[in-house]
Parts: sequence; structure tokens; C-alpha cells
Amino acid sequence: MPIPFIIGAAVLAAGAYGAKKGYDGYQKHSEADEIVRSAQNRYDRKKTEFDEQERDTQTALANLGKLELSIGKSFGDFKTLADSLLDKLRQDGRKDLTIHVPRQTLQRVENYSYSAIGVLGSAVGAGAAGAAAGFAVYGGVMALGAASTGTAISSLAGVAATNATLAAIGGGSLATGGLGIAGGTAILGAAVAAPVLAIAGWAYDSHGEEALKNARRADREVDSATAKLDKAGKMLGDVEDYSRRIKRTLTSIFGHFNQYFDNLKNINTFVEDLKGRNVDIEAELAKHGDDIIHAIENGYALAALLTDLITTPIFKVQEKNGEVVRDADGVPQMEKDADGSMILNDAGLDGAIAKARDEADQYAAA
Repeated sequence: MPIPFIIGAAVLAAGAYGAKKGYDGYQKHSEADEIVRSAQNRYDRKKTEFDEQERDTQTALANLGKLELSIGKSFGDFKTLADSLLDKLRQDGRKDLTIHVPRQTLQRVENYSYSAIGVLGSAVGAGAAGAAAGFAVYGGVMALGAASTGTAISSLAGVAATNATLAAIGGGSLATGGLGIAGGTAILGAAVAAPVLAIAGWAYDSHGEEALKNARRADREVDSATAKLDKAGKMLGDVEDYSRRIKRTLTSIFGHFNQYFDNLKNINTFVEDLKGRNVDIEAELAKHGDDIIHAIENGYALAALLTDLITTPIFKVQEKNGEVVRDADGVPQMEKDADGSMILNDAGLDGAIAKARDEADQYAAA
């Protein structure tokens, strides 16, 4: 009877159909795997590039912050020595002695010095580099108008350094959806979420078409993530470049400042060495009176240039009626673009660097 043969043919046809569906499913799973592998490679390459740029920017900001903090401390030491020598000159008969340094300039330098010393006193151990980097981003701005806020300058600086400790508030690694220091400084408005690339484990629990759909979704996520990493990486690269330029300019001008500071130190050492000897110390000190005044005036002039450059924000700050907008803790609020990213203050930095270089030349010690 033909019926068994018909049944057998049907079974064979069904088996062939099933084999084809199985093969189609295999092909779609293979295509899904290839899409995911390609996306993973693209993401890994871009993430590696970003991670390298992130480390370079972190290092540049930390180095800049360390220098800025060191400069601030030197201002405090300079003032202490300058005041001591001026007091000695006044005690020795120069009662009408005046230093031609505007009070506003002195206040600006002192404000910055206090903020730097405050951070140095609280930034210790493993967090010091992060605090230095944070100070480079926020700390200098903290000195702007700090005296008018009624809050201790060192306290404000400490808040800024704490809030901007990039390693601490970066939001975690990219693998967990964070954005390293880019997220910590809000350079990029939206955090880069790690794409869902590990589909191999569950893809085969789905139909081949579903696996392919999921793979394509992951591919689109990678496109979005790499675009954000590109934007963040470029911003970090620009920040690194400006950090290095500012550091070079500060180093050069600080060298001039230290020449005058060293002159005061040498005079003070000379006077101290005379104590206990049969020498008219007042007369010897008086011989250096003009040199002391010259060193103090030029030292403060250079300190003001350094302060102006340091307190020029790396990112644009929000202003209202000419005043920096601050939050409840006194931390400056930054301007954001349409994507919520901070805006590099490139024009302001270019102008501040050029001005500092041009004006520092007239105070170069002979």
C-alpha cells in the first residue's frame, strides 16, 4: 500500500524543512556573532584610545594643579618674609615707608594663597593627585570673589577640590557605564553606557531572527557609545593641551617671581648672620632698603599675573550681573552646551596666557 511511502515522504520533507530552518538559524546566529565581534572590536579600540587620553589628561591636570598649589604656598611665604623685612626697615627709621602695590592686587594674591594653602592642608596621601587635578579645574576659580561670599576661602577651595577629585567622582569605569574623569568633571553631559555586547550566551536561546535583531541593536549602541567617546576624547585632548600650555607659562613667570623672592631671602639671611657680631645691623639693613622695596613690588606684580592666569577658568563659568554663579557649597557653576557638556574657555585662556607672557617681560630681573 502506498500510504507508508506517503508518510515516509512527508517525514523526509519535514526533516528537510527542519534542516533548512536549522541551517537558516545557524546562518543568522553566525551573522549575529560576526556583527557582535565587529562591534566589540570597534568599541574596544575606541575605549582604549579614550582611556589613554583620559590618563594623559588626568596627569596633565594633576601636574598643573600641583604647580598652582606650590605657587600659592610660595605667595604666602613671600608675604611673610616681605612683611618681616618691611617691619625691620620701619623700625630702623623709615616710618613713612610705602610699597606701591594696589590693595586690590594684594587682596587678590592673598585670596589665592589662602585657597591653595587650605587645599594643601587637606589633600594628603593617595588622594593628593586627584585633589591637585580637581584644583586645576575648580580651585583657581574658587578664589574669584571668595572674600565677598563670607565663607572661609580655604573651606571653599576644599569643597572645590573634593567635588572635583576626578578619580573619585568619575562615575566608575566605562565598563560599568561610567565615564572616568570626563564624567567626573561633567565634560560630557550624558554618560557613555557600556553597550550590551555579551549576547552570545543568550542569543542561542532565542530564534535566529531574534539573535540577529539583538546583535544589530548592540551594533547601534556601539555606534552611539563611540560617537560620545570621540566627543569626550577630543574635549579631554583640548584640556590636556591647555593644561600643558598654562603650566609652561606659569613655570616661566614663576621663575621670575622666584628671582625676587630669592633676593629677599638672601638679604634676610645676610641680616640674620650679622646678629651677634659687632656690626650696626640697622645701617647694613638700610643699605638694602631700595633693593627690598624693588623686590617686593616686582614680586607682587608677578604674583598678580600668576594669580590672574591661574584663576582664569579652564571651562566657562556661569555669571550673573558680573558675578560667578555658585551652588550652596560655593562651588562655581559651569556653562553647558545643548548636550549638557561643559564648554572649554579657549578664548579666555588664550587671552590670559598671552597677557601673562607679555606683561611678565617687564618684570624680568636684570
